Amino acid sequence: MSSLLINDMVRNILTSRVYEAALETPLMYAPKLSREVGYQVYLKREDLQPVHSFKIRGAYNKISQLSEEEKQRGIIASSAGNHAQGVALAAQKLGISSLIIMPVTTPSIKVEAVAGYGAEIELHGDSYSEAAEYCTIRQRETGRTFIHSFDDPLVIAGQGTVGKEIIEQLPNVTHVFVGVGGGGLIAGIASCLKALRPDVRVVSVEPEDSNCLQASIAAGERVELTHVGIFADGVAVRKVGSLAFDIAREMVDDFITVTTDQVCSAIKSTFEDTRSILEPAGALALAGMKKYCLPPDARAVVICSGANITFERLQQVAERTLTGSGKEALLSVSMPERSGALHQFCTQVIGERSIREFSYRLGDPASANVLIGIGVTGESDRKLLLEKISDAGFHFCDLTDNDIAKEHVRHMVGGFAPAAGNEVFYEIEFPERSGALGDFLTALKDRWNISLFHYRNAASDTAKVLIGFQTDRTEELEQALDASGYSRTNVSNDISMKLYVSHGGIRQQHQK
Repeated sequence: MSSLLINDMVRNILTSRVYEAALETPLMYAPKLSREVGYQVYLKREDLQPVHSFKIRGAYNKISQLSEEEKQRGIIASSAGNHAQGVALAAQKLGISSLIIMPVTTPSIKVEAVAGYGAEIELHGDSYSEAAEYCTIRQRETGRTFIHSFDDPLVIAGQGTVGKEIIEQLPNVTHVFVGVGGGGLIAGIASCLKALRPDVRVVSVEPEDSNCLQASIAAGERVELTHVGIFADGVAVRKVGSLAFDIAREMVDDFITVTTDQVCSAIKSTFEDTRSILEPAGALALAGMKKYCLPPDARAVVICSGANITFERLQQVAERTLTGSGKEALLSVSMPERSGALHQFCTQVIGERSIREFSYRLGDPASANVLIGIGVTGESDRKLLLEKISDAGFHFCDLTDNDIAKEHVRHMVGGFAPAAGNEVFYEIEFPERSGALGDFLTALKDRWNISLFHYRNAASDTAKVLIGFQTDRTEELEQALDASGYSRTNVSNDISMKLYVSHGGIRQQHQK
C-alpha cells in the first residue's frame, strides 16, 4: 500500500465536504450494554443519517469532486439498498442527474426511497450481480460517471470521516468494531484511526456466511466466495474491494464472524438501549463486540451503520433473537405416544421454565416427535436442561444452533411421510418476484414429484425455500437444478430434516 495514497486519503478525510449533505452523528453511551459486557460501550449512530446509513458520506465525497464535465454527463450506480439512496441524495444536493440500476426484486420501500430523492430508476435482473452487469452496459450507452459503492479512494475517504468524528468525540477510545461488506467503511475508518491514533484496535465483523474479507486475509489475496448468505443483505458481497483489502491487511487488527442469531440479538440490544431498530448489516459490529472479549477498562465504539429495514422483517428478527441471546433452547424430543407423556415431561423436566413454542402432529402410533422451545438463562442453563431431559429418560436432539430447523422446520407441522428412501431435500434461494416459482418448475419440466415445500416471505429481495423431491436420479436432478440458475444447497443430511421426515428412524437420531 502506497504511503502517498494513504496520506492523500487521510488529507481528504480531514478536509471532506461531506457535511454539506451528511450529519456529524452522535456517539451515544449505551448504559445497558455497558453493564452487560462489563466495559464502556458507545454507539456511533450512522443510522441517524438522512438516508439512515453511512453511505451518504462516501457518495457525496466522490460526487462532489467530479469535474464539471462529469457532472454535466450525470452519474450512474447499481445498488439494491443504502448506496442507491446515498448516491440519489448526493446527486440531488449537487443538482446532478442520477440513474440507479436496481434488481427487479428490490423491495418497493427501497425503490420509493430512491425515487423520492429525484433519481431515475431502471429495474433489471433478479440479483445485484445481474443489475450490476446491466449497469455497465447503461454506463457505456449514456456516458454517465459510475459511482462505485466501496472500491474507490474518494468513497473510502468519505466513509473515513466516521473515524475522524470518533477521535473527536471520544479521544480515549480503545477499540472500534466495524461491520464489513465490500470493505469501504472499515478501510476509511482504519486509514483515519491509524494515522491519528495508531494504538486504537480496529476489528472487522462479518456474517459467518459472507466473510469475503476474512477469507481473503487468510488466503493472502482477494478471494471470491461461491455463495453468500442473504440475511444481512446489506453486506452480502462475494469479493472485497481491491483497495479496501490492501488497507485492511495492513491496518485492521482482527477479523471475526458472527451468526444470524447473534445479529438478531444485537438488533434487540440496540433497541433496548436506544429504542431504535437497526437493519441486520447495521447491527453486525455490535454482534461482533458482544462476542469479543475485552478488559474492564476498554472503551469500545460500535458502528451502527444502517437502519433500512422493512417492518415485515421484524418478525423474522424477533423469532431468532432468543436463541441468539442464549435465552432459548430449541429441541426435538421423542415421547411415547400415550396419555400422560406430555404431563410427565412438563413436571419432571420443564418445571418452572417457560415454554415458548410447542409443535406436534400425530405421526407414529408408538412415538411422538415434539419440537419445543424452552426458556433458559444462558449456555450453562441450557446444558443443565439437557442433562435433566436425559435423566428423565427422554430421547432428544438439540437444534438450538441448526439453521434449517429455525428457518423452516419449526414452522412446519404435519404428518410424517413413510420412509421411502428416495427423497432428497434442498434449500433453494428464490428471487422475491412474481413468476419465480413458475420459472423454476418450468426448468425442471415436471420430471420429479415434489414431496415437501416450505416458504415464508422474509420481506427481502431473496427468499429461502425448502423443497423435497422424490427421485432415484439425484445426479440428473442436480443438473436440472443447476440449469434453473437458482442457488441451492443439499440439506438431505441435516439432522433436523432427518428428524422431521424419517419418523421411523427417529431414535437413531436422538440422544439420551
